[in-house]
Amino acid sequence: MAWDKKDISPELVKDLSARYGCDLLVASILARRGITKGEDIRYFLEDDPRYLRNPFELPGMEDAVDRILAAKDEGEKLLVFGDRDVDGITGTTLLVDFFKKLGLDVSCRFPAGDEPFGLSVRAVEDFAAEQGTLIVTVDCGISCVAEIARANELGIDVIVTDHHNPQETLPDALAIIDPKLNGSPYPFRDLAGSAVAYKLASALRFALKSDLYGHSVSLLNARPSNDAYIIEAVKLRNLAVADRLAETVVPGMVGITETRLPAFLEGQQIFVWDAPLQKKTLAKIFGNGIEFYMIDMAGEIGKDIPQAAGKSLLRLREISRIAKYSEKPAGEMDVFGNLFTSFFQKREKHFTGEDIEDLQLAALGTVADLMPLRDENRIIVRIGIKALQEKPRPGLSDLIFKLGLSGRRLGAADISWQLCPAINAAGRMGQPETAARLLMEENLQERENLAEEIIGLNEQRKAKGEETWAFVEPMAQESLESFGGKLVLAYGENIVRGVTGIMAGRLVSRFKVPAVVVAFCDGVATGSLRSARGYNLAAILDPCADLFIDKGGHDYAAGFSLDRTETEGGKSNWREFLSRLKTIASNIDLKDEADEDAVTIDAELPLSHLKPDIIFKTIDRLEPYGKENKPLTFLSKNLPVEDISLMGTGKNHVKFTLDAGECKWPAIYWQAPDEVRDINRGDRLDLAFQANRNYFKGNEIPQMIITRLERTSRGP
Repeated sequence: MAWDKKDISPELVKDLSARYGCDLLVASILARRGITKGEDIRYFLEDDPRYLRNPFELPGMEDAVDRILAAKDEGEKLLVFGDRDVDGITGTTLLVDFFKKLGLDVSCRFPAGDEPFGLSVRAVEDFAAEQGTLIVTVDCGISCVAEIARANELGIDVIVTDHHNPQETLPDALAIIDPKLNGSPYPFRDLAGSAVAYKLASALRFALKSDLYGHSVSLLNARPSNDAYIIEAVKLRNLAVADRLAETVVPGMVGITETRLPAFLEGQQIFVWDAPLQKKTLAKIFGNGIEFYMIDMAGEIGKDIPQAAGKSLLRLREISRIAKYSEKPAGEMDVFGNLFTSFFQKREKHFTGEDIEDLQLAALGTVADLMPLRDENRIIVRIGIKALQEKPRPGLSDLIFKLGLSGRRLGAADISWQLCPAINAAGRMGQPETAARLLMEENLQERENLAEEIIGLNEQRKAKGEETWAFVEPMAQESLESFGGKLVLAYGENIVRGVTGIMAGRLVSRFKVPAVVVAFCDGVATGSLRSARGYNLAAILDPCADLFIDKGGHDYAAGFSLDRTETEGGKSNWREFLSRLKTIASNIDLKDEADEDAVTIDAELPLSHLKPDIIFKTIDRLEPYGKENKPLTFLSKNLPVEDISLMGTGKNHVKFTLDAGECKWPAIYWQAPDEVRDINRGDRLDLAFQANRNYFKGNEIPQMIITRLERTSRGP
């Protein structure tokens, strides 16, 4: 069989559809992909920014906010230092723009030319010479132990915002904000660097707007339970849950001082829902001699959220939009906490046009850095791409126009394949500041010039990539055998540092094994690693850590630099690295390659569903697509071929017109097997396909992209 369509329970599909308010087709796709938990489903079906996680759940956030606000009050000079790729450039732009709006004296800097990844001692010392006192890193810093130590010596505080894997020794920074920190309570570890930067800006906005910033408050709710009462309290700090308490008390059995309530509530403002009812309930439990000073939120919240007015928490639990995604039945306190948070977010206007502009940048960094498109990354990218389509921020609007993307519906694929590579080219060609200037420039004519310059840099990058590939590919092919078929390596002075990551990615696609590509420049070897078949690159980097100047990255994409200068006797860190790499390769355990003959089907569509409005409504609902959310693949059977023609200089692509009843579908089969070219008009086909919008001369044309087909019958 050419495809694999997983069997699913019709009852499960109906249950998902009814519980989460999606149609049966969407519910069947979610079920077939194993997305059946409410916590996961909400990020596929919702795009409300209130579903973004609280930035103050990230360790170090409040310390960072306090330090930046102090710098604002004291008129200090601040430097934002970012990585040179899309993620670093967009995150740096986001913070620099935000800090300027705060009135801070701020500048930015990136690794220049062939400087290695991360904050450099030279950048620290240059900033100290300018009387700078605070550095904020973006998409780097977690491995910069020596550089941050030097900053401390010079009286400069450093706030690290990063998303790379931490090493065993952390830098001595004033604050480190990284969702991958060991022991971090943040519930989602796979934010991009630009998204972490957005979290910092979001936390600062909260601090500037909210009277609740820096204060702890408690929510309290007492309710009957058989012959006893359950008293629940939740302590919030910056609207993030800091602590919880639940006490079951039988009236008359214990006094309040014998419970944990006094210590938990001491010094806190206490908020309740329906204060008269709560006072009566607490009096029944502890007697009339106990007084609680409490603030009733039912009336205030009811004014701003009318659907909550006049209802008990028990009733609100039944209609709560957020509660429906909970895997366990939501309690009254859960509902109260959600309402309390939503109320303050709405009253204090926590999500404004500035957030939408920032999320455009965070979306670009998330897509470019191949972050998993699950959890809150889905909302970041969905909101960001929608804004890019409707009202792109200056700089991006100029680039979108020059790339021919204006006036069309954008998806993550358009961002990934066209917009991000153009921005990335500036960094790869040693000019990240050019892209940053474009994104921050106010003058229209200057932005047009910068956009044109970036387009030119992208063309240079493409040419340099092809030139480098001609050197890298045969060298990697030769290395495959020496590494036991488990790894490929290419290195030398012919490789430009800016394209090592691209080359490593291409080698993975070519050989289906982990790849290492290393550029030689001025006695330093700078390498990029890309993984394949589930292999964690830490198994390569960690055993060689003593050889590196620095290293960093993710589980499946990483980098390093090392001194390759030879000492007496011909020894060098580079030679030792090559020796260790052979030992490491002998122990590499790769997952079996996926069966390339099988195509996974998300849904089978009958003829009645082969209509563009049905198909694209479904596709759009489950956008964005990318890592951990592949584009949807459909199956349809017994479709007649109305027309067929060959395309391409080698006639190796096939174009069909398929008869789907009311609709005639154009369909393309790229790199079609020989047997496909023998198909004739009137033949009937079963086919697996994806669907996209093809834009030609300003017109939008729906089309199928065939991934596999079988001829079921020949025509007359």
